[in-house]
Amino acid sequence: MSYSESRFAPRPSPAAFPADANLTTDVVTYGPDIDDERSLRLLGNADGRRVLILGTGHGHNVVALARQGAHVIGIDTDPANIEATRDLAEAHEVRVELHQGDLAELAFVRADAIDIALSTFELGRVPDIDRVLRQVNRVLRTGSALTCSLPHPASLMLEESVTGTPRVARPYGDPTPITVGEHRVRARGIAELFSSFGRANFRVDSLLEPESRRSSSPSQFWADSMTQVPATLILRGRKDGI
Repeated sequence: MSYSESRFAPRPSPAAFPADANLTTDVVTYGPDIDDERSLRLLGNADGRRVLILGTGHGHNVVALARQGAHVIGIDTDPANIEATRDLAEAHEVRVELHQGDLAELAFVRADAIDIALSTFELGRVPDIDRVLRQVNRVLRTGSALTCSLPHPASLMLEESVTGTPRVARPYGDPTPITVGEHRVRARGIAELFSSFGRANFRVDSLLEPESRRSSSPSQFWADSMTQVPATLILRGRKDGI
């Protein structure tokens, strides 16, 4: 092992969220060690609404919204995630609609039928985000919004040191996919994301870079660099009328 490799050994990355995190099913969570929907209030009242979740993970946000009275439709590329979500929904005795497939393949949803769309960290893993955004825009009702969280592109520049001092390992917005756990993550810059939302006829009305806070029991995704550089980026894009 070289000197550099010994100083900058691999660490769990916040970009791996949610992976196998032990998350609550009481409220929507957007990223590791940041405020949740109780504080951010990005989604509004979900009771009686049709909610599309792009990337179910193990189902925590799916179940959280179903417990609030939403009709939740979840899609994920990984059959194991669909199965885990189904098991979690059954454990909490809520009904949800689940589909396994490409996030841009939304033919099972009619146009202008969705009140709320949500994705947590999944859009950072799709090769063609424009294609996904176009399809989400098609199924959303006019005036409704897609809220998504992604690994912050500044955080993806960093490599965590075993001494606790991060180093800059990649240029900002480097398009080369980064291997994080079982995923390939794309470090899209904020300007690039704004452009993608605009091309899909979304108006970005919220952009947040939530502060990460180290609690007495931080998540397994915690890295010391999170006190200096935000690990999560949240955007909300609204479908306006023409």
